Amino acid sequence: MAEDNTYESMLCVKPEVHVYRIPPRASNRGYRAADWKLDEPAWSGRLKITAKGKKAFIKLEDRNTGELYAQAPVEQYPGSAVEAVTDSSRYFVIRIEDGTGRHAFIGLGFADRGDSFDFNVAIQDHFKWVKQEGDLAKLEASQSSAPKLDLSFKEGQTIKISIGNIKKKEAGGAKPRAVGGGLLPPPPGGKPGGFLPPPEGLQTAPAAQPNAAPLLDLGSPVPAAQPSSDMWGDFTSAGSNSNKDDSKSGWVQFS
Repeated sequence: MAEDNTYESMLCVKPEVHVYRIPPRASNRGYRAADWKLDEPAWSGRLKITAKGKKAFIKLEDRNTGELYAQAPVEQYPGSAVEAVTDSSRYFVIRIEDGTGRHAFIGLGFADRGDSFDFNVAIQDHFKWVKQEGDLAKLEASQSSAPKLDLSFKEGQTIKISIGNIKKKEAGGAKPRAVGGGLLPPPPGGKPGGFLPPPEGLQTAPAAQPNAAPLLDLGSPVPAAQPSSDMWGDFTSAGSNSNKDDSKSGWVQFS
């Protein structure tokens, strides 16, 4: 942002401050408020902190008329324009100027500790903003000087997009589940018939087979049943032990 010399912003206003005459600094250890005559301030009034561009101004004004008593321009912080004392947080030493090149150092004190905190923070925030603006300007300058990367397509240039394997779902959706008949699978080593052979010594007789010949043909002899080679046992023919009357009737009797 370009510096505007005509616009002045207000940063802080405190209705009561005190000004003290301070002795020359005796050493490089800093100023001490205990060396001042704190009960005899040289002046009391209102304090304003304003900003014009990158520079801040500490203005001491009469609280009734607004007449300017003294002004301290601040170009950087921390610096020689504003310096805190070493033995209190409510007192500072500021460098005032009269506009003709002359300057002097005076003591500045606040009756309330919160006012001194606001005074310090207002100056700090302003110069943080100044630093951020300077960093942003440097970044923009470096970006503008760097060669721009041309990512546009040249004449006749094409681009190919490769999409991974995408499997479409079958139209039938999920496969239907087979409805079981409630049968259990055969035990290991068993035959797939689902039945166990009968115990040894027991024989089962097969169900009566209907005679293929018509029942009305009573004169035809009944053929003898052939022994079966099935694993279930030996079958006996009922025709060998039947009497003549039974053979005539076409029925078979099991022994």
